Amino acid sequence: MTDTDWGALAQHWLERLAACSEPGPGVTRLPFTPEHRAALAVLVALMEQAGLAVHLDDAGTLIGRLDGPTGAPTLILGSHQDSVREGGGYDGIMGVVLPVLTLMKLQQAGVALPFAVEVMAFADEEGVRFPTALMGPRALAGTFDMAALDMRDRDGVSLRRAMEEFGLNPDTLPGLRRDPAQVLGWVEIHLEQGPILEAAGQNIGIVTSICGIERHMVTLTGKAAHAGTVPMHLRRDALAGAAELTLAAESQAREFDGLLATVGALQVRPGVVNAVPGEVAMTLEIRAPDDTQREKAGVTLCRIAHGIAKQRGLGLEITRTYAQAATPCSPQIIDRLVKAVEAGNRPAATRIASGATHDTSAMAGLCSVGMLFIACRDGISHHPDEHVEPAAMAAGILTLERFLRQLQ
Repeated sequence: MTDTDWGALAQHWLERLAACSEPGPGVTRLPFTPEHRAALAVLVALMEQAGLAVHLDDAGTLIGRLDGPTGAPTLILGSHQDSVREGGGYDGIMGVVLPVLTLMKLQQAGVALPFAVEVMAFADEEGVRFPTALMGPRALAGTFDMAALDMRDRDGVSLRRAMEEFGLNPDTLPGLRRDPAQVLGWVEIHLEQGPILEAAGQNIGIVTSICGIERHMVTLTGKAAHAGTVPMHLRRDALAGAAELTLAAESQAREFDGLLATVGALQVRPGVVNAVPGEVAMTLEIRAPDDTQREKAGVTLCRIAHGIAKQRGLGLEITRTYAQAATPCSPQIIDRLVKAVEAGNRPAATRIASGATHDTSAMAGLCSVGMLFIACRDGISHHPDEHVEPAAMAAGILTLERFLRQLQ
């Protein structure tokens, strides 16, 4: 098969998997559902064609294993099978298909690796059905919180019940923890979900780290008033204060490379056309590949928020509701991935920090981690128009193949 053929084969399997979806636009495939079951059947067929031994663990992770020499450690590859509602056909699932095809290619070439390889399709990375995520990799790392089994979906079904009805035994999850001494590392291949690679004219990027995240809930309280009777200089407009804070967050993020700040949700009260807004509840999210940079930005924006409130005569409540540390990728894995890209006579590999969280962030609790990004059309993801060109997927397969050969 030519390189082009491998990309076309990846597209074929991804189209079959995209059909494992709830009705409607794009792909909707939530964990522990009939659509999940249908996707597993397709993946089992693919893994078995590649000569892998396949089993489903009690976290709902489908594992295809290629044994190595007796006692050899295991390199783990993979990503997640689930999607957001009305998402695309590549996010997550492409990172399962491409490693399987890479192992198929190596076996057709008669290459025997001196270590075992497992390709994993995790059940739930997106956290759409239940208010938790990353259960599969957290179980492997021994960091899964068993209390999450009591969380419920919008129909009132608990995670425990959904898993049991799927044929799993959630009580065994602590026993899935892997011995770090037996794991060589983890590599995930994923569409970029952004426009950087396409703009650079490159198919492959090397992830340097996964950004840390912190989220703040901000409430600004002014005084609701009639829009036609209160002059501008006497108003205590909560929305004007929220707008000023939003622009301050944007300005702060633009000053520092890699820093991202987003106000994604606002609730305005009373929320009518002819009243000065008396209260605004808003979210402020900050992301950065460096935790010190992120935390400094959080402190700065909190100080700015207090200044805005004082100047405008507003009440202010601000609470940090979530914090997740950045996940640096292994320098050794980065170096080997760079060499694998450049061995294909490609220009120097583009290095990118991932602003999105991935299974890799949880696998870092078990072992050294690395990621490859694949260019996607117009940087679109989590949308029915999500698309990765077969040529880009072929480049991903060839890069991963060279990476595995290097490990010999």
